[in-house]
Amino acid sequence: MEFRQLRYFLAVAEEGHITRAAERLDMQQPPLSRQIKAIEDELQVQLFHRRARGVELTDAGHTFLDEARAVLAGLRHAFDATQSRARGELGRITVGFMPSGPFHPFVPLAVRRFRESYPLVSVSIEERFSTEMLDRVRDEQLDVAFVRTSRVDPEHLVITPLLDESMVVAVPAGHELVRRKGEKALSMKQLAGEPFILFGPPGTGMYDATIAACGAAGFSPRIGQHVPGITSCFGLVAAGLGIALLPASMQRTLMEGVVYRNIRGPVIPTTRLSLAARRGDRSIVVRNFLKLVREAAIGFAPA
Repeated sequence: MEFRQLRYFLAVAEEGHITRAAERLDMQQPPLSRQIKAIEDELQVQLFHRRARGVELTDAGHTFLDEARAVLAGLRHAFDATQSRARGELGRITVGFMPSGPFHPFVPLAVRRFRESYPLVSVSIEERFSTEMLDRVRDEQLDVAFVRTSRVDPEHLVITPLLDESMVVAVPAGHELVRRKGEKALSMKQLAGEPFILFGPPGTGMYDATIAACGAAGFSPRIGQHVPGITSCFGLVAAGLGIALLPASMQRTLMEGVVYRNIRGPVIPTTRLSLAARRGDRSIVVRNFLKLVREAAIGFAPA
């Protein structure tokens, strides 16, 4: 029995008349009658009572109608699900964030737009340092990751630059660097000799960006503390144990005892937000995510 025969049977059952069903199916009445007879012969069951004014379902016909509808509904669902999957409208994606990622307004904006555009795709989130996430993307444990990194791995990864962000310096409240009234920006040279608080291992965005910014200003940073995460960094700055270079978006984090200052000078240090993906990944869900994020980055301006 073929699926088209089920549709023929359904039309006759719903119309209660062979001729009207044939018109609905855009076919002649005799071939339709033969198809209904073929179904009955295959089942070895009478499905319709033939009346002068049409046809009526037998008890067996009612049972077959329920089952035929379920089969056709399942077939439609299979078609729809397959096509949705092929368009990347179904599935799952695992997205990585570095610790400073959620502080940048672009990152939650991009993820929210993807969720709105593809509501049936399951999105899982992981937070790790950029170096760890690059390894996890390469090893297929993450699909994509928002990173700040200078590391490259062109054989395994595609790293797409999204946005460059100015850096600011977090200074303990009451420090002589911020006691001068009216001075809202500091030069990198003013920071030379201060103990720097670094977070994350070498190769992570903020660690490398701090080393590079100091080097561009002509000095090597004096590392006062090396902490595993951003929360610890704020705490140590507030405790007066050092200063820290941070992405400007992190000024949104208000903590007692921490004061932020912009950095002035001929070259203002920046850090780059990028999106890492596996080279050659054939997932349409991943491709949709990459396309949406790239488009969202064009012309993005934080509020």
